[in-house]
Amino acid sequence: MYSFITGIVEEKANNLLVINCNGVGYEMLVSNYSLNNIEAVGEVATVYTYMHVREDAISLFGFSTKHEKELFLKLITVSGIGAKTAISILSGVNPSNLVNAIVLGDLAVLGSIKGIGKKTAERIVVELKSSLGDLSNLSAIQNTTPLVETVFSTEAIDALVHMGLTKFEAMKIVLAVAKENDTTEMIIEKALRNRN
Repeated sequence: MYSFITGIVEEKANNLLVINCNGVGYEMLVSNYSLNNIEAVGEVATVYTYMHVREDAISLFGFSTKHEKELFLKLITVSGIGAKTAISILSGVNPSNLVNAIVLGDLAVLGSIKGIGKKTAERIVVELKSSLGDLSNLSAIQNTTPLVETVFSTEAIDALVHMGLTKFEAMKIVLAVAKENDTTEMIIEKALRNRN
């Protein structure tokens, strides 16, 4: 119902944010990530929102970026993960690192989040891995893991995509096998070996 709210930040504390929009105070639950990224009390902020309706409650959730909101919406599609749990997950790790952990199947990162056990971490990976892999999150993995940037690595990624891999899969494999002095053929050969 509400896509975003722009107003003055009235309160920020313990995953709680209050925005004053034309004299109406909107109270919302936010992640630690959003709480740290939203403007200070007294300043104007735009917060992306999601309204969660249940039989016994109507809750508003806020996000400092569209990317975080999209990730939240993906998380609540996972069986057993409700809106509050999704906010806890987003409080435990920033969105880019969370996407990387899911796509790369890093259960250690997911399991380190408070309240997320091994089975839940596995469920998140199984249910979301394919839906996150081809989003614009390619930049997320580039930001956290150095890729050997050569003409050959780029050519190898393109060749692997032509062989049927998604761009993210190709990038992940090249990231794992490419060395600085490798030719395109060497990278592709190692990537195909690594895939099987």
